[in-house]
Amino acid sequence: PPVDHIFRITSLSDISISEDIPVEGDISVPVGSQNTDDDFSTLDEPVKDTILRDLRAVGQKFVHVLYPKKSSALLKDWDLWGPLLLCVTLALMMQGGSADSGEDGRPQFAEVFVIIWFGSVIITLNSKLLGGTISFFQSLCVLGYCILPLTVAMIVCRIVLLGALSSIGFVVRLIVVTASFCWSTFASTAFLADSQPANRKALVVYPVFLFYFVIGWMILTFSPSP
Repeated sequence: PPVDHIFRITSLSDISISEDIPVEGDISVPVGSQNTDDDFSTLDEPVKDTILRDLRAVGQKFVHVLYPKKSSALLKDWDLWGPLLLCVTLALMMQGGSADSGEDGRPQFAEVFVIIWFGSVIITLNSKLLGGTISFFQSLCVLGYCILPLTVAMIVCRIVLLGALSSIGFVVRLIVVTASFCWSTFASTAFLADSQPANRKALVVYPVFLFYFVIGWMILTFSPSP
């Protein structure tokens, strides 16, 4: 048996591949990728270009909220930069209110953040449980961007509060906040309408209505501290 094994090994060493037999395959190891496609990549993109591109994307989403229609513009390339910017702006504008404590308005600032983000999470979970087809972060993106009209209303209300005519000022604030509330509700439902079952849309719209109503009520009842 040992001699038989040696004979077999010797026989295998004498086998040579004929030049007429094509050898398929590539055993070379590429050193680097030679792909010259023009695929977009942000790895080598300058930081300035990245920031400008993100700002343009946020601005385009703001335009879609100002002119709401049934579209998936906010759902394709979702982000949370716009909602974060609006939330911070709204919270900063509410600082210094008479409802604040003596700690530089921090409770009011935290209150705005809790209401916006926690409320958005609850509405998103409700939408998913009712059979919604959009993702968790897409819903947060839509709800956050649609706060834009209410944020504008808060800025207008702060300007109106600088005047001395309290009765006229309240009427102006009421009209502005009501219009912004309706705008935000309509815009959010326009973007979320196609993602919900037809027989459950009312169950999805109702929490959205309450969400923006609470924010609008906070803006309307805001009064600067003396």
